[in-house]
Amino acid sequence: MTETAARSSPEDLIAEYDAERPARHLPGTLSLAVTGVALCLSLYVLWQTFFPGSVLPYRMAFLAVVLPLVFVCYRPRRGGGDRPGAADWALAALSLAVCLYPLTVFDDFIRRAFDPTALDVAAGAVLSLLVLEACRRTVGWILPAVCLAFLAYAYYGGHLPFDWLLGHRGYDVDRILASFVMGTDGVYGVPLDVAATYIILFTIYGAVLDHSGAGRFFVEVSLAAFRRSRAAPGRTVALAGFLLGTVSGSGVATTVSVGSVAWPILRRAGYPREQGGGVLAAAGIGAILSPPTLGAAAFIIAEYMQVGYLTVLVYATVPTLLYYLGVFLAIEMDARRYGVRAAGPQGPSAGTGPGGPGGSGELGADGADGVTAAGGVADVGGVGGGYGTAGPPRLWPLLRRFGYHFSSLFVIVVLMALGQSPFRAVVYATLLAFALSFLDREHRLTPRRAARALAAGTLGVLPVAVTCAAAGMIVAVVTLTGLGLKASSLIVGVSGGVLAVTALMCALAVLLLGLAVPVTASFVIAAVIIGPALKDLGVSDAETYMFIFYYAVLSEVSPPTALSAFAASAITGGDAYRTMLATWKYTLPAFLVPFAFVLTPGGSALLAQAPAGEIALAAAVSALAVAALAVTTGGWLAGPVPAPVRALCGAAAVALLFLSPVPVLTGAGVLIVALALHLVMRKREVRP
Repeated sequence: MTETAARSSPEDLIAEYDAERPARHLPGTLSLAVTGVALCLSLYVLWQTFFPGSVLPYRMAFLAVVLPLVFVCYRPRRGGGDRPGAADWALAALSLAVCLYPLTVFDDFIRRAFDPTALDVAAGAVLSLLVLEACRRTVGWILPAVCLAFLAYAYYGGHLPFDWLLGHRGYDVDRILASFVMGTDGVYGVPLDVAATYIILFTIYGAVLDHSGAGRFFVEVSLAAFRRSRAAPGRTVALAGFLLGTVSGSGVATTVSVGSVAWPILRRAGYPREQGGGVLAAAGIGAILSPPTLGAAAFIIAEYMQVGYLTVLVYATVPTLLYYLGVFLAIEMDARRYGVRAAGPQGPSAGTGPGGPGGSGELGADGADGVTAAGGVADVGGVGGGYGTAGPPRLWPLLRRFGYHFSSLFVIVVLMALGQSPFRAVVYATLLAFALSFLDREHRLTPRRAARALAAGTLGVLPVAVTCAAAGMIVAVVTLTGLGLKASSLIVGVSGGVLAVTALMCALAVLLLGLAVPVTASFVIAAVIIGPALKDLGVSDAETYMFIFYYAVLSEVSPPTALSAFAASAITGGDAYRTMLATWKYTLPAFLVPFAFVLTPGGSALLAQAPAGEIALAAAVSALAVAALAVTTGGWLAGPVPAPVRALCGAAAVALLFLSPVPVLTGAGVLIVALALHLVMRKREVRP
């Protein structure tokens, strides 16, 4: 490990590489005060779940608490102090005032949306600037800059020639600001509503689950599940990433949380630094792609499509299985290529210590020293000690003693399948996790710990909430100017109306957008600007949104700014660029499978939108394609695979992913030829 990485704590690594900035560690009385405010908001959100009021006032009240908390909890610049300054308090007070102003005159405020008063405009301008500053503090300057570019387009677009595709009739400042803050298309639009309902409830659930010891258990059970195989270390990382994603929900946070525990095991097993980092990053990004929590953008899909969240989980099931199939096959091949050996934790010292990795994920918890919005898995200390025992953990004793941590995950899905709303389902699951915590003396949620967990739920949602509010401003501009339809016409025109070319352009656009802004924001922007291009060519809403969702998530492992891969390379001390390439190798199926959603007749079956037989057939054929891709990128089967065989396997994989009879039969035939050629060449190599 490099000297820099060796000196870095998990929280430092997340602070450096995550798209969301670390929060202050507030000291003393101020910490208690912020915890109290956050706790009150969590209780208000839970109350709203069972006794809902008017939608727009609720969003306004939610932002009235979130925005001041951001200015208190987040530094204005890197390296700032942990105590808020006079400017922070002034911004917090101002944000409270401008958020409460509409509530004091709500009925009149909404009626005059098309004829705002001077005070309305002033309050709207101040609120817009405060949202952008809060966004800058939490996720960096790029998203606010994108918002300002859209604002400039709304104002100056009227000066473009009338016959230009992107020109519009022009809007003055009053009209633009009114669209930002005086309706349901701007700051108080669907993205913020999703943050104030779906996402915060899941952050509360994740925090309660984490405080009850589930994060530590998930790492323990992953270590115990694969004990003897040479591929066991890599499999352990993949499984731990999947399970910890339930608590973290952030690719970088999961990568660092798993890596701080698992990298010593991978290193002892014989993994090179770059390949070990690739496994860690691939496991981390899988956290956002995996049910039952997925990432924040999945909740927005449910809201945009007006479908139940369970439906979105169903959409993601087969692609998630294919993703992990690709990861596990790549792990098996690398285990043989690099001659890795079985390795496990070295007793209690293998853990990260109490209050270990933090994070800054969308589904997070509070840190150990004062209040912080940095989330993540904050309680995986002692991993490898079998919950306080010496030696590697054993699977069945772990499951018998602590397997109840899985129950709340199943309850969410079961309740939604029985017709409960996702809001109530996650609240009931949270209550179950709270009740079950008393089965573990060390992690029982006493009133104080329960209050901290509930407060952590609110603090964990702050970066997502302000990101959603800022993204709402972009949606308002798109709606006001008709930019979505114009951009759609431009994309379709450039691609010549060819669906394959349009899909490729859309994928590249989403990946580029995701390099600059967080996953949630890139999804919202792409959904309203790029999505219509696919819909115009006959792609369904489900296929369009899931296509965009996957590429928004995959931007975290896409060169040249692959955040999860950079974080993994900092842990392993490997070369960052080579780690990115290794991560790309592990995640390649996730880059190609979404094209099957939109380009093939059987694409809807991959999203489980077909009869059971068609779903099973599409999944089986796609699994075969993923296996062929794994051979192409991994270069190993019964031994090293020569370039001609790898090329044939790649061609077979592409043909299989078309999911229609002729290409599938062709791909299967090419794959058989490739395997036969490989066996023949291997026999010649081993012959004396």
